[in-house]
Amino acid sequence: SPECHCAVQFHEEFTSLLSEKISGAEGTKLDEDFMEMERVRMTEMALLATQHILVVYTMAASRAKLGMLNTVSKMRGQVKTTGYPQTEGLLGDCMMRYGHDLGDQSSFGGALVDIGEAMRQMADVKDSLDISVKQNFIDPLQNLQDKDLKEITHHLKKLEGRRLDFDYKKKRQGKVPDEEIRQAVEKFEESKELAERSMFNFLENDVEQVSQLSALVEAALDYHRQSLEILEDLNTQLQNRQLQLSHSTVPKQPVSSSPSLILHWCERAGHVKATP
Repeated sequence: SPECHCAVQFHEEFTSLLSEKISGAEGTKLDEDFMEMERVRMTEMALLATQHILVVYTMAASRAKLGMLNTVSKMRGQVKTTGYPQTEGLLGDCMMRYGHDLGDQSSFGGALVDIGEAMRQMADVKDSLDISVKQNFIDPLQNLQDKDLKEITHHLKKLEGRRLDFDYKKKRQGKVPDEEIRQAVEKFEESKELAERSMFNFLENDVEQVSQLSALVEAALDYHRQSLEILEDLNTQLQNRQLQLSHSTVPKQPVSSSPSLILHWCERAGHVKATP
């Protein structure tokens, strides 16, 4: 039955592996070209580590998803949207609210409004960064992990199992039918060829992986470039406000109560006699 066959095969592979570990017996060696291609494992580790850091640190995937939902809502004419609360956006809303509360006559209030508007613009720029990183870097990386790397891992595991099976039967030559040994060799060679092909195709796509890294850097560069422009404009606005305040000709004096009003109040209170 299939169950018995799997159990026997597992026993053979386990016995072969145990023999290698305990006695130091050498198993069938793979050629140097094949071993060189296994650097795909290091590439896999580097890509997965980069992806993990980006997702955890920036939460770009979540932000981008909400940002794209907002875009769809706007296209459909829906006013209400749900966005990721960017820090700059929260700060901008707070500054604008209190700036408007202080009124147009307050220079400090006006400066708060200027900064608040700039912070809102920077929040929009960061939303664009998150969407770009997700679409051009994280998604392709995830696709690579789910398809190419998964396929390579499958072939390598299958190859190792068939190598152990072949070594076990080879050592028992004379006790195991020659046909079984021949089939074990064929299966081993078949798995080796499939593993080689999948790793070769992956390593040939270096240019694609580098282009994805380039897209990440370009997105970050564009974000910082736009942020710099926003902050430079804001700095100019604040310097102009300072200049206007320093050249203001309107003296600022404390508001004093009118003497006639004070006298009228005192007369009504009976503290002084009314003047005829």
